[in-house]
Amino acid sequence: MSEKIRSGNELIAREGYWFIIPLAFISISCFFLDLVQSGAFFFLLALFCIWFFRNPERSIPETDKIDRAIVSPADGRIIKIEEIHESAVLNERCLKISIFMNIFDVHVNRIPFSGKIEDIQYKKGSFLSANLDKASDQNEKNLIVLKTSENKKIIFVQIAGLIARRIICWISKGMEVRQGDRFGLICFGSRVDMLIPVNTELNVKLGDRVRSGGTIIGWLL
Repeated sequence: MSEKIRSGNELIAREGYWFIIPLAFISISCFFLDLVQSGAFFFLLALFCIWFFRNPERSIPETDKIDRAIVSPADGRIIKIEEIHESAVLNERCLKISIFMNIFDVHVNRIPFSGKIEDIQYKKGSFLSANLDKASDQNEKNLIVLKTSENKKIIFVQIAGLIARRIICWISKGMEVRQGDRFGLICFGSRVDMLIPVNTELNVKLGDRVRSGGTIIGWLL
């Protein structure tokens, strides 16, 4: 992990170039060898990777309650909202919100609330389809614990999926972070779970589409 958060002004996340450049090189080589169909295939793959690793600017929504607002850490669709007892870190009741990202969503993740990164726990695991309930427990994941200025804790978890095989995190333990900062990405389809205080005033419902840094999940009370 880097010592400071990525500035984020690049139009394409730099990790994407590990895919884009080789695919473009193969495509050009195929065209040079008069392998037109193969060249076109790899050219389209390179274009897909350019689009997949796009890194758009986002603005935090304007609201008079922005100091209490939790914004979405990911683009995607909300597939789970439930109250659970989290025993590994918080040892208390909390709301779990799961956001599924398909391969067409922006995959750059953002900080949901300003505060300090108290802990980061990376765990190896399986690569089940990220929309399955058991993916939260069994899949490879990166769990991040954020403490707010009022000592409330928010957990957000990057979870690998069936196709996603690489979790990227740009922050480290002890860092002060701001709401909306980019903090990482997951390659090729995945999921982000959030664990937030049980009394949070929710602003979303099951099935909603959300945008990282652009959708308010709810407000802390």
